[in-house]
Amino acid sequence: MTPEDSVDALVDALVRTTFQVTGMLTRLGAENDLSLTQIRVLGILRDRRPRLTELAAYLGVDKSSMSGLIDRAERRGLVARDRNPHDARAVDVYLTPAGQELIQRLFAEGRRALAPAIGRLPPEQREQLIGLLDTVLEPGNDQ
Repeated sequence: MTPEDSVDALVDALVRTTFQVTGMLTRLGAENDLSLTQIRVLGILRDRRPRLTELAAYLGVDKSSMSGLIDRAERRGLVARDRNPHDARAVDVYLTPAGQELIQRLFAEGRRALAPAIGRLPPEQREQLIGLLDTVLEPGNDQ
């Protein structure tokens, strides 16, 4: 296999993986009346409290679209906003207890859905894959 062939094979594998994960997330979203973008927001908020503008930039949407997404999630009691403790002009977004409960349940359901594929790898290969994907996904590698 040439270096170019290996890049093509890797791109193909990443795309197929994305299709599998996106399909699972889309199904979970439909079952819970959430769009894929809303699931992404909840997933990001699972372990952080970003500013609204940071969240919009990370998701690649404009601030007004992000505000609308957060408004809808707020009405459902899944997220809340608060002033940033270090910058009173900035607004942070965070999960409410109901949002935490929902994302934990979705994560568990996602884990169960992906278990057959992940289970084909022995633990040492899973750890190796995590390291490789972390390297690929490292900030600055997305060009």
